[in-house]
Amino acid sequence: MISNSDGVPTDYTVDVWTDGAWHTAATVTGNDAVHRAVPFTEKVGTDRVRITVTHAQDTSHGNFTRVNEVWPAPVEPIPVPSVTVDFGKVVVGYPRIKFTSASANSPGVRVAFSETRQFLTDRSDFTRSDQAGGAGQGTDQFAVPAKGANWTDHKGFQAGDKVFADGLHGFRYLKISLDALAADSPAAQPWGTVEIDSVALQFTAYVGTPSTYRGWFLCSDDELNRYWYGAAYTNELVTDTFRQDDVDPRNAWSATLEGKLVLQDGAKRDRDPYVGDLAVSARTLYLTHDDAAAAARNVLADLADHQRADGWIPPASIGNYTLPLFDYPLYWVTCSWDYILYTGDRQYATRYYPNLLKVLDTWYPSVTDDAGLLSKGLNGTDGYGDYAFLGRTGRVTYYNALYVQALQNAAQLARLLGQKADAARWSTRADKVAQAVNSLLWDANAGAYLDSGTGAVRHAQDGNSLAVVTGITDTARAASALAHLDATTQRPYGNAFMDNDTIFDQASQRVYAFTSYPEIEARFLSGQGESALDQIRRMYGWMDRNDPGITHWEGIGPNGSLYEDAYTSMAHGWSTGVLPALTNNLLGARPISPGFATWEVRPQPAGVDWATGQLPTPHGPLGVEWENSARVFRLTVHVPRHTEGSVVLPGDARGLRVRVGRRTLWDGRRASSRDVSVVDGVVTVAGVGAGDHSFVAERSVN
Repeated sequence: MISNSDGVPTDYTVDVWTDGAWHTAATVTGNDAVHRAVPFTEKVGTDRVRITVTHAQDTSHGNFTRVNEVWPAPVEPIPVPSVTVDFGKVVVGYPRIKFTSASANSPGVRVAFSETRQFLTDRSDFTRSDQAGGAGQGTDQFAVPAKGANWTDHKGFQAGDKVFADGLHGFRYLKISLDALAADSPAAQPWGTVEIDSVALQFTAYVGTPSTYRGWFLCSDDELNRYWYGAAYTNELVTDTFRQDDVDPRNAWSATLEGKLVLQDGAKRDRDPYVGDLAVSARTLYLTHDDAAAAARNVLADLADHQRADGWIPPASIGNYTLPLFDYPLYWVTCSWDYILYTGDRQYATRYYPNLLKVLDTWYPSVTDDAGLLSKGLNGTDGYGDYAFLGRTGRVTYYNALYVQALQNAAQLARLLGQKADAARWSTRADKVAQAVNSLLWDANAGAYLDSGTGAVRHAQDGNSLAVVTGITDTARAASALAHLDATTQRPYGNAFMDNDTIFDQASQRVYAFTSYPEIEARFLSGQGESALDQIRRMYGWMDRNDPGITHWEGIGPNGSLYEDAYTSMAHGWSTGVLPALTNNLLGARPISPGFATWEVRPQPAGVDWATGQLPTPHGPLGVEWENSARVFRLTVHVPRHTEGSVVLPGDARGLRVRVGRRTLWDGRRASSRDVSVVDGVVTVAGVGAGDHSFVAERSVN
């Protein structure tokens, strides 16, 4: 049945003439469509049809209806008129639409958002209302006035309790449909005409420009450059101000964070700062836009201020700071040290040192077993989750390797503050935990660490990688564990985080860039730079080539899919580890003591011909550039004032000749000064101070 847009019947009955009488064949209520297909409960043969309107749509032209045509056959419904705008990459903020005019009946538009074409439908791939409930029903609504309007999509109702919009969105694709919810009548009508002049965005996150990149990176492999800057942009999208209307609706709003710059989880969701994500996203921030380092400090300080009486530190503000995670208090420790290491903020270290003592000396001892290992299940922690809410219990390698890292970092912080006894105690405990991991969780049959000492036998990426990064392994075990991951987890889109499916179906097909970052770092630290770059190219190449492109995904599922379908965040800060890996490991520069007072430059070319970059420090930029060929490696380091560091030249010292200008530092057998030595088979030059220093390492050819 087709009617006019200025007179749509809302309630009506359809009668047919059979056996000498009228019989009701269909009843329709609540109609708001101009073109309506009427379903019959059974097949009907008739030569007469009667349509009785029982209630008419109230319009500005009066209370009437107009039925123009009745088609006695099934027809496809007329699609809702729509237009889709592609922003070219994931963006975040408040959409703005300039309507030049509209028909006089308050025609409605419904706006749907999606990060991918796959989940671009008449409904957004995600809205906060999906988690909190609300009147939007998956789209943002607006009733266009006849004179037009400049509409900015802010959260709230346009008319009383009708015509709801959700506000801020993270998206690439924006679909505008000429339609309205039935519940929004008469404030918005699903017909009429609308003229649009432009679609824009009030971008809310950090805006990276050439002038803001105080840290940067380039190399001879342009794919690696794309992944580095894709990570930087992804992280910019999650560097945003904490605002009540925009945060995760699951009781995540906090007055103590309102209006502060923070690192959110994702551009689309979850828009809440989680401390585990900072293990990656904060490093990315320090290496690109250190002027925004307060975003990390604000999160760390706020979570410490909400520390529980027993010492446990919440992972985020979600659930009013009560979400029970087992591993995230350890990330608070490691991320606090990272913040101090990159920024030199001693005031933060002093202010929150008591929180450090409480979480490491009160809460974690309460979940430690008689072997000195963390054991999930003790002290009522059976229901506690972790970064992936995995159902693992007992002695878990990942928890304990992360514990070793936290204890090591805490000891470094304690030494900074002159707390020698605390430093010694935590270092001793770290060694004890490492020994217990090696004796109780090493699986000699697989040549890798068990995921857990209880339950099904499996081996996880997170625990094995962190065991290498933290030095729990010796050289042989590091090589063996990484070889096991090579043999069991390699996928075209990265390395899976489990080697079998015993923890859940298809776990061995799931890739997390979050847990892949420690594996990539472990490969660089183990001298396997080529395999680190192979993993980077598979995982980040997959994300870069596939929709939405550029930004880095929360997780990758079987066959390279979105691991949680439309819910998946396609711009997630915890997935940006390629950036610190390329800067700290490939380029080779990293801080050694707080504020880059001391630093190390240890290039790992891994087949790359040249690389150059800059790291922001509190004393000015630390610049590094190198060229690599079969015979010669050339390295220049630009050192800021008030800092000192060491340079480690790649290659076996026995076949290397190192010089600065005409001065030979190492002739292949002996050094020319006390500052030059061979450590672990490579030439190390210590005491490199402010200024520009150029090194040439010539390899002998047999």
